[in-house]
Amino acid sequence: METFNQAVATTKRACILSRWHRGTVSCLLIAASCMPVRAVDPNPSGELPVEVIVEKMQAANLLRAEALLGYSGRRVYKVDYRGFPSGRHAEMIVEAVYTFPAQKDFRIVSESGSKLLLQHVLYRLLDSEKEALQNANRKQTAMSMENYDFKFLETEQGAEGKFYVLQVEPKIKNKFLYRGTIWVDAEDFAVARIEGKPAKNPSWWISSTEIHHRYGKVDSFWLPVHNESVTHVRVGGQAVLTIEYTDYKIKTATAAASIR
Repeated sequence: METFNQAVATTKRACILSRWHRGTVSCLLIAASCMPVRAVDPNPSGELPVEVIVEKMQAANLLRAEALLGYSGRRVYKVDYRGFPSGRHAEMIVEAVYTFPAQKDFRIVSESGSKLLLQHVLYRLLDSEKEALQNANRKQTAMSMENYDFKFLETEQGAEGKFYVLQVEPKIKNKFLYRGTIWVDAEDFAVARIEGKPAKNPSWWISSTEIHHRYGKVDSFWLPVHNESVTHVRVGGQAVLTIEYTDYKIKTATAAASIR
């Protein structure tokens, strides 16, 4: 049985991890679904200029956002902490329902593991995702020209298709923004992958955080399929949060046109 001091220390770490994970996940979910973006740097490679890539991404995202009137799906949340005073694990299965334009409802199917991690990380992730749909928060966390600069890096061709790889740099140090790299599908002009770090650490206790997010095409829409955040704590220890998204059902939608 943990002592009172250990419980307090663990609660502080859980709260710190919660603040970053909530901001990160909310920010990236918004970025994937409805990014109002324009770019600023030329593309020297002979491919499409970066401003054209991002303008097409903006137009395609708006079309998809307007066409997607609702969906449902299942998520598996897992968080593992390894460090002082001891390791912790928690997981939760959630059914999620999105209704256009800005409503999300969650039903917790099952939960297990550390009550501290459940209450201070996973529960708060659900609450913050609802808050992120508010207009003010969407504007603040959007991958827009107001918040970011964009730079073309390369074109990547693989088994999954062709992607434009862009560097994104936040214009202000905000813990809800990030710096890193995005992969834009060259056919649908949708974000398929994000790798990055927060623009600003939410606490002195956190030394660094890496975020890894992937999106997949469901019917005509690009939705999250796997999210992972790895947080390193200064006093020792590491926390890994993962979210797996499955069983998507597009409930009410019209066909979204891709912009070539």
